[in-house]
Amino acid sequence: MLELGATAKELGMTFTRTQERNSVFQQLEYKLVNRSKELLLHYRNNVKRPLLSRLESLLVDALTQAGFSQVVTPILLSKGLLAKMTITGDHPLYKQVFWVDSRKCLRPMLAPNLYFVLKDLLRLWPHPVSIFEIGPCFRKDTQGGNHMQEFTMLNLVEMGLPESECSERLKELAGLVMSAVGIDNYSLQTESSEVYGDTVDIVVGDLELGSGAMGPHVLDQQWDINVPWVGIGFGLERLAMAREDHRNVQRVGRSLTYLNGIRLNV
Repeated sequence: MLELGATAKELGMTFTRTQERNSVFQQLEYKLVNRSKELLLHYRNNVKRPLLSRLESLLVDALTQAGFSQVVTPILLSKGLLAKMTITGDHPLYKQVFWVDSRKCLRPMLAPNLYFVLKDLLRLWPHPVSIFEIGPCFRKDTQGGNHMQEFTMLNLVEMGLPESECSERLKELAGLVMSAVGIDNYSLQTESSEVYGDTVDIVVGDLELGSGAMGPHVLDQQWDINVPWVGIGFGLERLAMAREDHRNVQRVGRSLTYLNGIRLNV
């Protein structure tokens, strides 16, 4: 029933007799299957693009209009670039990496490539340098309904800011992204991460949608970067999940089972 889009109220119904329960759930399944078929026809005739793609377009428009430049970097990541993020054999994230061969992996994050690009752009462009990337990342992470092995990240970073403005700018950029995707019931919480140490997380309910950090940071030394900066990474599937109030991220990700959050085997 959950896969067919049953509400929490429908799933929480209680019964005194098994026969009554079976009858009610049979009727509910019939209703949900018909609703799914109607939604699929509406998608074919009107929507035509899954929410994940629509959110990407909204974010590209919002960020470019705000002065950010989009970059597109390789999905294959060298072991050396991963090590510059301190992700080596003894790091918890290392076990989640999909290795292609002994020297390359499918990127588990966008940050190493963005650092690589920024070290040149900081030399070539006036400051602040504001860039972002949206693209697939991969991790061997299957714990619960909030994780996928293949997911879509948005990373935005602004380097060369006055250090006194970084904290407020981080809040502004979080607001920019959340406004673009139509989510206003979020909060900012201070947390600790395995890569960046103290972070500012963007949270809806108990679901983390994004995580922000500020520099100078100890990681910057690996790239000869020494200017203040702010950056935030968002999971697009989680943004879609929060916007539609789904309880399973599989419904909004790349899937052979769902289309625009609608189950196909109905």
